[in-house]
Amino acid sequence: MVGKVCIIGAGPSGLSVLCWFAKRRREGKTIPELVCYEKQSNWGGLWNYTWRTGSDQYGEPVHGSMYRYLWSNGPKECLEFPYYTFEDHYGKPIPSFPPREVLFDYLKGRWNQEDIKKYIKFSTVVRDVCYNQATDDFTVSTKDLTTDEVADGERFDYVVVASGHYSIPNVPTFQGIEKFPGRVMHAHDFREANEFAGKRLLLIGASYSAEDIALQCLKYGAKNIICTWRTKAMGFNWPDGISERPLVQKFEGKTAFFKDGTTAEVDVVLMCTGYLHSYQFLRENLRLKSRNTLYPSNLYKGIVWMKGGNNKLLYLGVQDQCYTYTMFDVCALWAAKLIQADFTLPPREQMERNWQSWAERNSELKDVFQMIDFQTDYVQELAKECGSDYPYDLDVADIFYAWAKHKAENVATYRDQSYASKFTGTKSPIHHTTFMKALDDSLQTFMDQRKN
Repeated sequence: MVGKVCIIGAGPSGLSVLCWFAKRRREGKTIPELVCYEKQSNWGGLWNYTWRTGSDQYGEPVHGSMYRYLWSNGPKECLEFPYYTFEDHYGKPIPSFPPREVLFDYLKGRWNQEDIKKYIKFSTVVRDVCYNQATDDFTVSTKDLTTDEVADGERFDYVVVASGHYSIPNVPTFQGIEKFPGRVMHAHDFREANEFAGKRLLLIGASYSAEDIALQCLKYGAKNIICTWRTKAMGFNWPDGISERPLVQKFEGKTAFFKDGTTAEVDVVLMCTGYLHSYQFLRENLRLKSRNTLYPSNLYKGIVWMKGGNNKLLYLGVQDQCYTYTMFDVCALWAAKLIQADFTLPPREQMERNWQSWAERNSELKDVFQMIDFQTDYVQELAKECGSDYPYDLDVADIFYAWAKHKAENVATYRDQSYASKFTGTKSPIHHTTFMKALDDSLQTFMDQRKN
């Protein structure tokens, strides 16, 4: 019987682990001693919005990259829990693309189903995790931020890393940017689109954050936005005011020079250049090093670390994502079942072949539809291995396909679409205000489905 488990991070992945263990305890099963360390003062991970940027009140790097006015960029029907639907939570069907506050409230409803807050040590940052080969366990050193005290190392049988990978920005440099006479920032520090009303923005990057922040800034009054790409343009049917150009090469004053020979005057440079996997609290043999990808290397089932820790260091939520809440959920259950020896791991050679085959398939993906199929197969495989503890069909690829097609048709209106829940069969209502005109993203306004 495993005696003690450390969970690092009280976001959706870490809290799913706690929920599954708590459910087992409620059912009369013996569970390990659980300790979850969370550096923020409340749960939620990235969903726990903060106005702070740079450093927090304790001098720690701010974890959150969440910004005001964020709405789901995928249908809620693709992320709802099969056993706790949005209709269960809100008592009625709601539109398919909710804003942040609505999604966070839904998550908190799921977490409050179980008695899990007692396991969490808030405002506690993990400083060091070391695997002890002689005793086949881990020593975890932490600091209580509220008292400014470093605790003695605590011993654990398993460590679950659920600290996320959208908090350490990747910040490239460009010739002349050090003399740019305007705002230069990374999307990690973006909080408020109204700041850029009337401004000319240059967004560096061609992925989800560039796409969404471009729309947000246009929606709240930016004069125009240029998105500059390194490898491939996003290629959407953009509304007037947003355009794309090949990668910016240099800056002279407020003039940006692009690879195609064109120039543009800009007031703000906003880097939407992604995030780094960073686990500075882990010793070298325990640290995952990866770009943002659907299947990081050296992780059996995308969970069990293969290069140190004797299969007792588990990573959750480290993939790039089509699926989100449900993927975190089934990964968490799989991890909990492993910890409690509901199943045993195969020989190491078989584990190596397994992750390598997934990684090879990942490297051959050609488009968003293949990405959807890839992650669908991944979550379905984990759900199957969880057996009767997870008797749900998580395959929502058909909804993802429709979403991708709507987005390709018009990136400014895809959030105005409606989908049916796989688990209730209910088709969502159309929101009372189209996305590009819905300036109030509060839960109260969203839930009031009377026409404005």
